[in-house]
Amino acid sequence: MQIGQRVAAAGMVVSGALAVIKITAGLAGHSTAVFADGLESASDVLASGLVFLGLTLAAVPADADHPYGHGRAEILTGLLIGLALTAGGTLISYISVERLGQPQLPLASFVVWPVVLSLIAKSGLAISKFRYGRRLKSEALTADAWNDAMDTLSATAALIAVGLTLWDANRFLDADRYGGFAVGLMVVLVGVRVARHTALQLMDTMPDPLLMNQIRAAAATVPGARGVEKCYARKTGLKYHVDLHLEVDPDLTVRQSHEIAHEVKTRILEKLDWVADVLVHVEPAP
Repeated sequence: MQIGQRVAAAGMVVSGALAVIKITAGLAGHSTAVFADGLESASDVLASGLVFLGLTLAAVPADADHPYGHGRAEILTGLLIGLALTAGGTLISYISVERLGQPQLPLASFVVWPVVLSLIAKSGLAISKFRYGRRLKSEALTADAWNDAMDTLSATAALIAVGLTLWDANRFLDADRYGGFAVGLMVVLVGVRVARHTALQLMDTMPDPLLMNQIRAAAATVPGARGVEKCYARKTGLKYHVDLHLEVDPDLTVRQSHEIAHEVKTRILEKLDWVADVLVHVEPAP
């Protein structure tokens, strides 16, 4: 099992345990906010499961039907996470608003502790997933990290709502339910953000200009490379595939031009670990 898959699996275990604890505490302690936060943690189990599936499929080697590999499965799972978060957050907010103004049993003080535990655990998960998401350049793992980061905000909102209700139940009668609504709204916002970012990747959006400049700079270090006329890159999972139009001396032979193009490809792959492959097209320099 690779490191990304291990991180996703750990996230599933932690989120599953937190979901059971918070849902049970929310029901037993009559807290809408804690119950809503528990539902949000339950959706995290699905999100981490999708990440695990996406990373597993992305690791399958290229074949005749998928010459660019199966990396897009990893980006696709990131999109599914965003859509699932948006739907789950909408449901949580709806349940919370529906309960506004309805009679409510007194909140039990113990509902505070599951939220505190969640705040600590999710902070650790978010930091870990962001670190490995950047290291592996994984859209799905980074999306899951944003999900956990938003969980810390939702847990904070739930903690404030519960605290206000416990402090003065008459004055802040619906604070707990407004807290549940805030939790759902935060989940929707992060879901939309994740879905938009991964959708752009699926549409072959060009990477940051700084990354493109790194490709051009690496090509320029090869003797005989006069310049780069065009350069495109698209993400097919954890890495990018590059299409590059290389300018060389028009009086060179086909063999000499090919050797320069091959050296450019080799130099780019050696210097840039985020590039999976390079297709070099030779052009006569002006």
